Amino acid sequence: MHKIKIFFVFLMMSVAAFAQEEGTNFSIYYSSPKKYTIADIEVVGIRYLDTNVLIQVSGLTVGEEITVPGEEISNAIKKLWGNQMFSDVRIEATKVVGDQIWLQIQLQERPRLADVNFFGVSKSERDDITERVLLLKGSQVTDNQLINAERIISGIFHEKGFLNTEVNIVQRDDTSQVNSVILDIMVDKKEKVKVEQIVFHGVGNLSDSQLRKAMKKTNQRGIRNFFRTKKFLQDKYKEDKGLIIDKYNERGYRDATIVADTITPLPNSRVKIDIYLDEGDKYYFGDVRWMGNTVYPSDYLDAVLGVKKGDVFDQKTLNKRLNEDEDAVSNLYLDNGYLFFNLEPVEASIEDDTINYEMRIYEGTQATINKVIIEGNTKTHEHVARRELRTYPGDLFSKALIIRSVRELSQLGHFDPEAINPVPVPHPEDGTVDIKYELQEKANDQIELSGGWGARMFVGTIGLRFSNFSVRNILNKEAWRPLPTGDGQTLAIRAQTSGKFYNSYSLSFVEPWLGGKKPNSFSISLSRSRVNYSANNYYNSSYSPYGSGYSSYNYGYGYGYGYNYDYEESSADQIQITSSVSLGYGYRLKWPDDYFQVYHEVAYQRYKLQNMANYYYFLSDDNDDGSGQFNNLSFKTTFARNSVDQPLFPRSGSEFSLSLQFTPPFSLINGVDYSRTDLTSEERYSWIEYHKWKFKGGWYTPLSKNRNLVLRTNVEYGFLGYYDKDRRSPFERFRVGGSGMSGYNFYGADIVSLRGYQDYSMSPTTGSNMYDKVTLELRYPVTLKPSATIYVLGFMEGGNAWMNFEDYNPFDLKRSAGLGVRIFLPMFGLMGIDWGYGFDDINGDDSVSGSQFHFVIGQQF
Repeated sequence: MHKIKIFFVFLMMSVAAFAQEEGTNFSIYYSSPKKYTIADIEVVGIRYLDTNVLIQVSGLTVGEEITVPGEEISNAIKKLWGNQMFSDVRIEATKVVGDQIWLQIQLQERPRLADVNFFGVSKSERDDITERVLLLKGSQVTDNQLINAERIISGIFHEKGFLNTEVNIVQRDDTSQVNSVILDIMVDKKEKVKVEQIVFHGVGNLSDSQLRKAMKKTNQRGIRNFFRTKKFLQDKYKEDKGLIIDKYNERGYRDATIVADTITPLPNSRVKIDIYLDEGDKYYFGDVRWMGNTVYPSDYLDAVLGVKKGDVFDQKTLNKRLNEDEDAVSNLYLDNGYLFFNLEPVEASIEDDTINYEMRIYEGTQATINKVIIEGNTKTHEHVARRELRTYPGDLFSKALIIRSVRELSQLGHFDPEAINPVPVPHPEDGTVDIKYELQEKANDQIELSGGWGARMFVGTIGLRFSNFSVRNILNKEAWRPLPTGDGQTLAIRAQTSGKFYNSYSLSFVEPWLGGKKPNSFSISLSRSRVNYSANNYYNSSYSPYGSGYSSYNYGYGYGYGYNYDYEESSADQIQITSSVSLGYGYRLKWPDDYFQVYHEVAYQRYKLQNMANYYYFLSDDNDDGSGQFNNLSFKTTFARNSVDQPLFPRSGSEFSLSLQFTPPFSLINGVDYSRTDLTSEERYSWIEYHKWKFKGGWYTPLSKNRNLVLRTNVEYGFLGYYDKDRRSPFERFRVGGSGMSGYNFYGADIVSLRGYQDYSMSPTTGSNMYDKVTLELRYPVTLKPSATIYVLGFMEGGNAWMNFEDYNPFDLKRSAGLGVRIFLPMFGLMGIDWGYGFDDINGDDSVSGSQFHFVIGQQF
C-alpha cells in the first residue's frame, strides 16, 4: 500500500508537469479529483509477455473515463501485482490535453531462471530434487516458488530420516543474460535422526517389548533390533502408532487410544519418544445373530465364521473371516453366483465386556455370466487363452473360478502374470455380469547362442525355443512374422559342438491341446549325441578321473591339457553315441481335483559304445573292452499335481509328481541264464531292463503381507530297481551333487543337484541306485517385469546317494547352505549363479565340499 501511495504522488507530479507543458491551467488535489478520458495506454519494460494481455489484466481500456486520483488506477496496480510476475509496477501519465490523458504502465518483469547449481547432494538426490521441484530454465523466479522449493527439498530429506536438514537457496544475477538469475541450492543434510529410546506410559496388559515389536519402522537401539532400521521417519511413525492400536485391538482392547506422545531431541541426532496410552477394558465376542440369510442356515454360517461366544474380541480377525480369507463368509456367496451380495456387521449391543453382533445380509439374486471378453492378446490367438478359462457364458458368477482362470492364464507363459486383471462388469438391471480379462503379452521365445571355454576347449551352442508356435500356419505366408505363432505350441531345436570331441543335436515339439477340444498334450522328441573322449587330452591325463583308469568318484570336469585339434580318430578311440526318440501323451484329471495330471511316455534309446571300459567299467570283463550296442525301450507314467499360482516366481501352491519308468522284464521271458560269466557286455545288456521310481514334492508359502518373501520347501527321492540281480542296469542311474547341469560324459543318467558340492561327487563313477534330497529356500523378487524376472535366494539343502538298499539311511544327509540369484530373460530363458558351502566330506574327502560356485542355465533346482 505504501508503494501505491508513492505511485499516486508520482502520478500527480507527472500530470501537473504535463499540464504546465501543454499550457493548460491544470492542478490536481486529493480533495478535488478530476475525471479524464484515457486516450492511449502504453506498456514498457516487457520482453516476454504480450502487452495487449497485460492491458486487459490491468482493467484499463482506451476511451474509458477514469478519476485521477481514483480507484481505477489503484485497482489496476493491484491486479498487476496480483499476478506475481513483476518486481516493480508503475502507472504514469505521459501527457494530458484537456480531459484526455495518456497512460504508461511501467513494469519490471521478475528475473528468469538461467541455471541451477546444487551443493551437498549426490547425483541421485539431485535427480530426485529436479523431478519433484519444477525449476525450469527460462521460467520466472518468484518468492513463493523459492519458498516451496525449500519446503519440498527439506521434505525429501525428512523422508529419508534427515530431520535436521537445512536448505539455503541463494539467488544471484547472471551476468551473461539480462534480467536472469542463477540459483545456488545448498543442502546441509546433517546426520540421520535415529531413535534412542521408546518409552510407553500407562501400559499394564501388554508388555513394552510387544508394543515395540508391533512398530515396524520405528525402532529403538538395541541388540534385538540389530537388523531393523533405527532412523526416525515422521510418516512411518504415524503408521506405527496405528499398529500399536491394532495390536491392542487384536487382544480385545477395542477402546485403546494414544492419549499423547512427545518427541524429545537428544544430542548426536537422536530422539526419545514417549507414548502415553489409555488401554481401556478388554472385550469378548458375544452372540452372533444372522439376519436376511435364506441360502445358508445360521448354524452353517456360524461354523464358517469360526467366531465363538467368549472369544477375545478382535476386529481384524472378524473382518478376515467375513471378507478377506479364502474361505470367508462373503466368498461363500460370491462363489455361488451372489455377485450383488452385501454383508453389514452391526454391533447390536454391548453388555459389560461382551459385544453382541447382528450380521445383516442382503443376498440379492444370483448373477449369471453374460459375456467373457479377452483383451490385450496381440500375438496369442484368442482360443488359446479362452480354452484355459473356467468362466463360461450362462454359468453362475464365481469368484473362485475367476481366480482359477487367472492362474491358468499365468501358467501359459504367454502373458505377464503380474498384469493379468479380471474385471467383472455387473448389470444389476438384468442380473448378469460381463467378465473382462485384461492381458499383457510378454515375449517368451528364447534363443541360445553362446560359446564357452572349459577344459581348454571351445564349446559352441545354438538353440531356438518357440513357446507360442503355430504348426497349422506353416504354409500361410502372411503368418510368418518372422515365424507362425499364436497357437501355444512349443518347438525347440538345439545343437552343441566342440569339434571332434563332442556333438549333440535335439528336436522337440509339444502340442498342449491335441485336437483342440480337450487339454490332452502330445509331445515328440528326437536327439543324438556323440562323444569321443580320446580326442580330449584332459580325459586321458592324470588330472582326469577317467584317464588313469577307474576312479571311485567323479570330482567334476576340472581343467587339464585340453582338446587335441589335430587328432585323427582310430578304432582304439573311446566313443559313446547316444540316439533317442520319445512320444508322450498327457491329460488332466477331474478327481481328486482338476489340478491333477497323468502323463504317459514311450521312449527308445540306443547307446553305441566303443572301448568304454574305463568309463563304464561294469560293462567290461574278461570277455570284452566295453564295446557294443545297448538298447533301452521304456515306458513311463507320471502322476502329478500342480497348483502353483505362476511358473516363474510362484508365491503359493504346491507341485507333486510320482513317476514310474520301466522296461519289459526281458530276463523273465527270454530264458537266458545271466549268472553265466562267459556272457559279453553286449549279450548281457543288449536290452536293458529296470524299474525306476521318482518322487518330487514342493510347497510355496508367502511369509510377508505383500507375498514377495516366499519360502520354498522341496523333497525328492529316487530309486532304481532290477528284475534280475545279475542284470542290474548300467544306465538310468543317479548322479548327485553340484549344479545339476548335465555333462556330456553322463548320458543315460539322471543329474541331481546338491549345491555346495562338486558335480556328481555323491555318486561313484558307476552312478547311484538311490538318492534323497530336501531343500529350504527363501526367495525375494528384485523385479517381476515382463522384460526380466529377477529374484535373490538363500538356501539350506541336504542330500545323499547310495548304491544298495541295505545301505540306505534317509537321515545321513550331506548338508549345505548358500545364496544365489535367478534371472529370467524372455529371449534367453532362466540363468543363475549360486554360491554354496558344503559342510560335510564325502567318504573322508573334504576337497569336494566347502565353498563352491554353481552356474545354472535353463532349469530350476
